[in-house]
Amino acid sequence: MTDGTIALREGEQIDAEALLAWLATAAPDTVPAGARLNIRQFPAGFSNLTYLLTMEHEHGRRALVLRRPPRGVKAGIAHDMGREHGILMALHARGVPVPKPLARCDDAAVIGAPFYFMEHVDGVILRGTLPESLTDHPAAVPGKLAALSDTFVQTLAQLHAVDVSTEPLASLGRPDGYVQRQVQGWTKRWLASRTDEVPALDWAAAWLEAHRPPDRAATLVHNDFKLDNLVLEPDLSRVRAILDWEMATIGDPLMDLGTSLAYWVETGDAPIFRALGLGITALPGNMTRAELVQAYGTQRGVDVSDAPFYYTFGLFKVAVIAQQIYARHVQGLTSDPRFGVLGEVVKALGNTARTAAEKGRV
Repeated sequence: MTDGTIALREGEQIDAEALLAWLATAAPDTVPAGARLNIRQFPAGFSNLTYLLTMEHEHGRRALVLRRPPRGVKAGIAHDMGREHGILMALHARGVPVPKPLARCDDAAVIGAPFYFMEHVDGVILRGTLPESLTDHPAAVPGKLAALSDTFVQTLAQLHAVDVSTEPLASLGRPDGYVQRQVQGWTKRWLASRTDEVPALDWAAAWLEAHRPPDRAATLVHNDFKLDNLVLEPDLSRVRAILDWEMATIGDPLMDLGTSLAYWVETGDAPIFRALGLGITALPGNMTRAELVQAYGTQRGVDVSDAPFYYTFGLFKVAVIAQQIYARHVQGLTSDPRFGVLGEVVKALGNTARTAAEKGRV
């Protein structure tokens, strides 16, 4: 994976000996005889912690990925490793491009928190810069990004077509009243995590409550579908794996689209959004947000006239997620230096949400 790893951050270390001992007993098929374990950390992402485990042995090497909750978070579905592992198992069995889940541990005593393993999927993850395979051929970049926009929309539409009528996916969420619960739930999270006054976010919360659309047919909802949660072919032609299923549920698919739009940065957007590593979508060749909406509506044959509501909600939700992480930073519960800028990101997202709602556009 070209998404590079780093040495373990202070406070986020893992006891390699304890982990290897657990693997040898609980999941012996994952541990080659005489394996030596090396642990590195994926630095990107702002929620659950992700590690690359490389096991060197006499016949070669094997790479696995470990996921665990961060420090200083309360229990909830976003940090429920058993739930996330179960979603991957169900989707992998249905042929959805996700990493193959392997073993899971609910005993926090092993490394300090529950965790699970999945296969490492090699490929490209776009985080702020283009891969060398494209920068070496700049004339091809707009065409590749145009094709990637199409792939992005098609992949999201295909997710929303997954059969969720059977278990375990059928029990992931409660479709009735989904939009209402989302608006009210994220508003409560905003109020609970607020460290500074952000009037635009207070305004957006009230506007969303007053303009909720009616319920529509429910589908699988990823809830964080964005470019840097996709593992791509080196030439960006295909999605090898969709990552980060921690918030997946069953609900209104346009809420998923709204979150994707919130992460789809355009040229004229606030420069600080580049702090999220999402500026690639502003390069020539990409669809605009409006084009993304229309392409999705055509792909699925659905009415997308309410897209400004869903975009506003997506911005509000992303702002609250950033605020929750920023609050942990303010409280000294994380040592990750990236989190210090999130207070300004929250304010910029709030201002953008209010503007989107007032002007009725994406």
